[in-house]
Amino acid sequence: MEALNTEGKISCRTLWISDVHLGSVHCKADYLLQLLDRVKCERLYLVGDIVDVWAMHRRVYWPESHNHVLRKLLKLSRKHVEVIYIPGNHDQNFREFCGGEFGNVHLRQEAVHETVDGRRFLVIHGDELDYAVRYSRLNRAIGDIAYDFLMSVNRQVNRYREMTGKPYWSLAKWVKGHIAQAEQAIDAYQDAAVLMARQRGLDGIICGHLHHPLIQQYEDILYCNDGDWVESCTALVEDFAGALHLIRGIGDPATATPLLFAETQTQEA
Repeated sequence: MEALNTEGKISCRTLWISDVHLGSVHCKADYLLQLLDRVKCERLYLVGDIVDVWAMHRRVYWPESHNHVLRKLLKLSRKHVEVIYIPGNHDQNFREFCGGEFGNVHLRQEAVHETVDGRRFLVIHGDELDYAVRYSRLNRAIGDIAYDFLMSVNRQVNRYREMTGKPYWSLAKWVKGHIAQAEQAIDAYQDAAVLMARQRGLDGIICGHLHHPLIQQYEDILYCNDGDWVESCTALVEDFAGALHLIRGIGDPATATPLLFAETQTQEA
């Protein structure tokens, strides 16, 4: 990715982030702040679950770093960055304001983004596609509890790994890659996303929700998931040629070490 320089700075046309989950103990706000300090973009899409209202119903957790993220996003919106906020299921309370503005932030139910090379992408959070994996309301509730438990265990595991000098490891990602039902659910979700984009006559779809970052070509449709800031700490960027890349923030938020590397994953399904 040409826009990534040796100091870890990125200049790009468009940035997508989702599933930050501010208000959740699992949110990695410090990593996101480091990313936002290193990326310069013209347009920023907040693709849902930025604030985790669900988590705050169970437990209020709001350290100062979560305030810093909100202030940073609002500051960007005042500095000639077009900010488009598409609420997700965890911050669905904000969906009633879609079509309006919050300061310089535009709230939308969905968007169609056109890349510099003329491709058109549907941008949605992605919970609209849960029907494809046959989630009932009960299943979603059980799934949220199970996921929260996995992330709690994962925090303890990584505290031990950090003490022993080992890198971060995601238990939830391991489960998604090794449990057949989880893989099937992800495949069904992605198939539904591709079908939605195709039916609308678009070139691709960009979403979040799954916490499963990926860029994958499905014949005529490019599927992009920008990941999350709970496990993978990834975002999606469009460079000035129109190409899409995943970027990842990895490292110790207490250090000044550049955390970014870029990867382009355009696999054929």
